[in-house]
Amino acid sequence: MNGVALRFRHLLPSRLVAALRDIFSWRFALLVASCLVVIYPLLWVVSLAFSGQQSLTLVRLPEGASVGQQLLALVPLPERWTLDNFRAVLTEQPFLRWLGNSLVVAIATTLVGLSLSCSAAYAFSRFRFAGRNRGMVLFLISQMFPAVLMLIPLYVIVVQWLGLGNSWLGLILVYSITALPFCVWMLKGYFDTLPYEIEESALLEGASRWTIFTRIILPLARPAIAVTGLFAFMTAWNEFILASIFMDDESRYTVPVGLRFFVSDYASEWGFFAAGSILVSLPVMLLFLSLQRFLVSGLSAGAVKG
Repeated sequence: MNGVALRFRHLLPSRLVAALRDIFSWRFALLVASCLVVIYPLLWVVSLAFSGQQSLTLVRLPEGASVGQQLLALVPLPERWTLDNFRAVLTEQPFLRWLGNSLVVAIATTLVGLSLSCSAAYAFSRFRFAGRNRGMVLFLISQMFPAVLMLIPLYVIVVQWLGLGNSWLGLILVYSITALPFCVWMLKGYFDTLPYEIEESALLEGASRWTIFTRIILPLARPAIAVTGLFAFMTAWNEFILASIFMDDESRYTVPVGLRFFVSDYASEWGFFAAGSILVSLPVMLLFLSLQRFLVSGLSAGAVKG
């Protein structure tokens, strides 16, 4: 038997042997199990969205169902596939208004957050001033506590002092402040990796600091800016607690706040909730795919001659 096995192994290509060895390894089994754990809840969401119903019971088992039928019912596949839930969410519910509100808040938060974090990170990276180290430490300490702890002071400052309750401006200000420490730390670390010789050459040519920052540093830092912008966008796009507290007008709700009304104590429209969840995830997926070429590229390579 050993000779036959060795013979067939000799006839098989080496790549196929290596592939079979990887497939039947414990690492591959662990990877498959992890993928199933992640995919199973997503399969439930997709099945509920395309089922056309609002109940969590997708498969109705007959009385005295066998063990095989009960195990088969664990696979969340609807009896029929339809787009009724998507059609109802887009036409019968104010979902498009909520989606527009989320786009306005998320895009504005991204622009404000990037403007403040890029300039602040460049200052922390290149300039030496009093309180520089303490400022970075305070930014780091602020990330050690959950954002819920800032809820009361933010409400007092934004709503009672500034009078920006139930307004996009107040929500954008809150999101930009909460995302700023992480964005500054990320961009500051990337700015530190950029060679200072580029700026010295530009200074010798008579360029100002603003010209160096806008025409040299920012183009070289596009990968880090893309990651930071994606984080700032997702922070504002997916946030629920702050938006539900600062917004009390239904016409100004963001998507996460609006989706909660599909599932309440009195009615549970799980099909609408699943369809809305899929629609909400599409802009983030498209944004990630559009920024993927910046996420995997190092544009600063070769920036210094010789």
